[in-house]
Amino acid sequence: MPVWDADQYLKFQRERTQPAIDLAARVRLETPERIVDVGCGPGNSTAVLANRFPQAELSGLDSSIEMLKTARQSHPEIHWFQADLASWKPEEKYDLLFSNAVLQWVPDHKAIFPRLMSFLKPHGALAVQLPAHYDSPLHRCVVEVSQLPGWHDQTAEARQALGCESCSFYYDLLSPLSEEIDLWETKYIHIMESVESILEWFRGTGLRPYLEALPDDRERARFEAELLERYQAAYPIQENGKVLFPFRRLFIVAYQTA
Repeated sequence: MPVWDADQYLKFQRERTQPAIDLAARVRLETPERIVDVGCGPGNSTAVLANRFPQAELSGLDSSIEMLKTARQSHPEIHWFQADLASWKPEEKYDLLFSNAVLQWVPDHKAIFPRLMSFLKPHGALAVQLPAHYDSPLHRCVVEVSQLPGWHDQTAEARQALGCESCSFYYDLLSPLSEEIDLWETKYIHIMESVESILEWFRGTGLRPYLEALPDDRERARFEAELLERYQAAYPIQENGKVLFPFRRLFIVAYQTA
């Protein structure tokens, strides 16, 4: 996992929070009592849950001390705690496990999704949003740059840091465990000020493992310059100077059986 920078992540807070709003709106639970935001980050998605389910006992879980520090400062009334999602096991079960753009960082979805389902009360919900942008220039270009001579070996682990399976994979995995499943995809078209803004966006998330794998700031600057050149070719400038940045996301809401 990369070292997280909450300030960098929140530079595009509105765009990063909208999927959490859309996911929370589709959860069909009337009055959930216990909710945990799994991988809550700086708390922007947890605040969405507080508005959507104001009566619930709400917690935010994250592995990053830096992210939790920002979350506590923004929303001291919410219970925040640090845990490693891969080994976390709650003492009591939840009505809703909510995960906005987190599980792409966790390997072995065949194991982690059923494990999370086991932490739900009967009829409880697992609500997940996963970036599904891996066929886009955003991801393809960084993989291409990372495979250039001089960077290939250093960034091998970074190329394995993110993952998302197909809709059919999640359906086949979760349907034996669920009484109902909702699956959908949304392509968000973000309007960016420049191509450089796309690079700035990616610095807050998927670019971090690559940059952290490089030995110094000089190499990181060289890597980003090569990546920016490719983004400039992939993302044309509109007539008014803005840049359209499509970003696809996969949504899953699975309801536990009785």
